[in-house]
Amino acid sequence: LNVISRAVGAITENDVLLATASDAIIIGFNVRPDGRAREVAAAEHVDIRMYRVIYEAVEDVKAALSGLLKPTVDERVTGAAAVRETFNVPRLGTIAGCHVSEGAIQRSSTVRLLRDGVIVYEGNVGSLRRFKDDVREVQSGFECGIGIENFTDIKVGDVIEAYEMFEIERTLE
Repeated sequence: LNVISRAVGAITENDVLLATASDAIIIGFNVRPDGRAREVAAAEHVDIRMYRVIYEAVEDVKAALSGLLKPTVDERVTGAAAVRETFNVPRLGTIAGCHVSEGAIQRSSTVRLLRDGVIVYEGNVGSLRRFKDDVREVQSGFECGIGIENFTDIKVGDVIEAYEMFEIERTLE
């Protein structure tokens, strides 16, 4: 937010021209634009916002500033599976025989491989099977086979953690 100009009195043609050059909006409190200023504002598509109650002006400015804030990105763990065995499968690579210990692992999940608590790899689930069937999801308490896209260095004792990223809108308070 940059305040380009502030003045007392009616909104003038010069105010509108300055707003046009700066790609800004005009905020007026208990004032009106004069006739020529209104014409130039319409021609130049300059937004003039006028208020009679100061709290409304403050709320609108806060809302506009909140819109400029970038949302924060956070993650939520949706499931975890302990690797109990590994299998080399032609054309698929290494498949981890796992027990889902919490949440659920989905075929569309983004996952990370943890070894001794350290992130070794982050990627996507390449295959998810329960017995011989391809499945979309495996719930906690069940066993499954998980293949990770473009990654084969899976070892017994590793943990495959599924997670999702989401945005949290920020506001001015």
